[in-house]
Amino acid sequence: MKKSIMAVTSALFAAAVAFAPMAHADCGSCGKDSAKHAKHDHEHSIYETAQAAGFKTLVAAIDAAGLAETLTKEGPFTVFAPTDEAFAALPEGALDGLLKDKDALTKVLLYHVTAGKVMAKDVVKIKTAEMLNGVEADIEVKKDTVMIAGVKIIKTDIVATNGIIHVIDAVMLPTGEESASD
Repeated sequence: MKKSIMAVTSALFAAAVAFAPMAHADCGSCGKDSAKHAKHDHEHSIYETAQAAGFKTLVAAIDAAGLAETLTKEGPFTVFAPTDEAFAALPEGALDGLLKDKDALTKVLLYHVTAGKVMAKDVVKIKTAEMLNGVEADIEVKKDTVMIAGVKIIKTDIVATNGIIHVIDAVMLPTGEESASD
């Protein structure tokens, strides 16, 4: 059960961070496009941006894993953030189990984060990304769709002071685990 919960959580976290072409990078907290954002003194971390953008389940998971401070101060990071709907698609009890198992939850969440600030225009140029849990996630581009670890990126380039958020539509699972949520 622990292995399946970990796999499901990995899939969900990956779904939260997604990739889809956008004309401008947005400030995830205040919605300003990058040209206007540069003129303001906004400073929102990845964690604060996720809170303001309504990623309730992801924020709860980050809190449970003890990663809030890291995603507030350190970086830069690129986070592939699963939506609340992605977490809800996990099998019954999987999310609760992960929230109670800090080690498994941390491994799943770190499978949704890579070091550095990787904008959408750069993601489409690479074949894999090494995630902070040490596992490489495959990146596939088909026409206007970009996938990471088999999960569709649905929104890109949400700017934070310590990195970038891409929204995904499922939770990613490391290779060898169960498949991502739908």
